[in-house]
Amino acid sequence: MTDTQIVTAGVILIGDELLSGRTQDTNLGTIAKWLEPRGVRVGEARIISDDGPVISATVKAFSDRFDYVFTTGGIGPTHDDITADCIAAAFGLGISEREDALDHLRERYSEDELNAARRRMARIPDGASLIRNPVSQAPGFQTKNVFTMAGVPSIMRGMLPDIERRIKGGVTLKSITVTATGRGEGDAAAPLAVIEANNPGVSIGSYPFFNADLRGVNFVARAESADVLAAVKMELEALVETLGG
Repeated sequence: MTDTQIVTAGVILIGDELLSGRTQDTNLGTIAKWLEPRGVRVGEARIISDDGPVISATVKAFSDRFDYVFTTGGIGPTHDDITADCIAAAFGLGISEREDALDHLRERYSEDELNAARRRMARIPDGASLIRNPVSQAPGFQTKNVFTMAGVPSIMRGMLPDIERRIKGGVTLKSITVTATGRGEGDAAAPLAVIEANNPGVSIGSYPFFNADLRGVNFVARAESADVLAAVKMELEALVETLGG
């Protein structure tokens, strides 16, 4: 992959606790922000339940569509941690307890502590490479273009450094922000559409903000070319001046 190629990723967030609202996801934001400066764009994210066929089908579909796939959740020691089996099923692979994964766990647990539940975390799809986990030692793993990580945010973040050497990014998106105060999105909707239409390859979003003393909107433009963005910034600043914000 080169710095002129678009490289994409899909993110799959696995867990009934996410769908019930008991747990608020932060992993998507962390992964997307980590990938962006590395030239990898998140094309889709999906939250799914702890349902085996759904996990396997989603993983396979994302693997076929995106250059890289990141999954979080479902690789712990409990009965509902089924992600490893689902990844294996998605690619028609076997799965077994691996000695190298047990060695990672032995950095944290004694042999007496490595009960059947904890040994489940050493069950890895055939041919997968381990992802080091410096936080709790239970490894994640890479199967083809799919990186399978823990759902606990601090552990997931700890796994990212071991993934960096395995991905190759492409062209990065640059962004600029222009702020209008005392105005809302509706005040600029029509002229924003014109600016975006006149600048192919540029996406423009508007993001309102409110507090006790102030309201306004941030206009954010994204594009591959810094020169194009500089010209768009001038257009947005002129728009803000016209709006009086």
